Amino acid sequence: MSKTENDTGETSKPLIDFDAVVRSRAPHLPRFIKEWLRRIVHVDEMNAFYDTHQGIYDFDFARVYLDEGLHCSATVEGAENIPQERKPLVFVSNHPLGGLDGIILSLLIGEHRNYHLRLIVNDFLLFIRPLAGLFVPVNKVGKQSREYAKKQQELWESDMDVLTFPAGACSRLQRIKGEGFVIKDLEWKSSFIRHAVKTERDVVPIYFEGKNSNFFYRLAFLRKLLHIKVNIEMLYLVDEMYGAKNKHFRVRVGQPIPYTTFDKSRTPDEWAAWVKEKVYALKK
Repeated sequence: MSKTENDTGETSKPLIDFDAVVRSRAPHLPRFIKEWLRRIVHVDEMNAFYDTHQGIYDFDFARVYLDEGLHCSATVEGAENIPQERKPLVFVSNHPLGGLDGIILSLLIGEHRNYHLRLIVNDFLLFIRPLAGLFVPVNKVGKQSREYAKKQQELWESDMDVLTFPAGACSRLQRIKGEGFVIKDLEWKSSFIRHAVKTERDVVPIYFEGKNSNFFYRLAFLRKLLHIKVNIEMLYLVDEMYGAKNKHFRVRVGQPIPYTTFDKSRTPDEWAAWVKEKVYALKK
């Protein structure tokens, strides 16, 4: 069976319709740039995998993609800290990998929470259609749309668990006073604090142990040094994911933080920074 024809003889769409993505995001790209993007996004490799796994979606697709596509695995420490009662929670984590960590965490949390979970992610990931059912999008580039804002509000008001990465972007190499050069999340946004309080969700902190390649961090550091606003390194996140083939990751879950903790003694930004330190305290 070809990549474009299923067993009924009907034409099927590829996993990533690369041409459609380019037309919607950057319609005037030169051909050589398109070919470079196609290569670093592993379009052909991902489409070939999807061609042999059609009809699989959401958590099932995430599982088979990790097992058979990337051969990645993970160990969870502190799983007993994940509450069992059916009360909606918000899971917050550092974001070292920029994509693969979200797929792994969705499965690990889902196994303990009856897969009643949605992830807040960069809207670019919606182009991976078999996983789109797990995602609630946020626009990381440009102005947030009303549609996305509505979807996020509906999620927070639902009984679904929420997994979010408050940094909004994957970890970067930074020079931090007293620590030197370290790979760590950027400043955490405080929206999860406000939503947790408003919807009475306890917060479960998670530390994900992992890192991208040195090339990725050097590129990001150089871009910032040169004051280039375009997030060039983000284009390499799929390439980084494929670079993590056959790797094993460790995840540590901390004790839930009651939403009542987040009182008026600190601002939401200060509470977000406090939770971030709680997450990094799980690092061993």
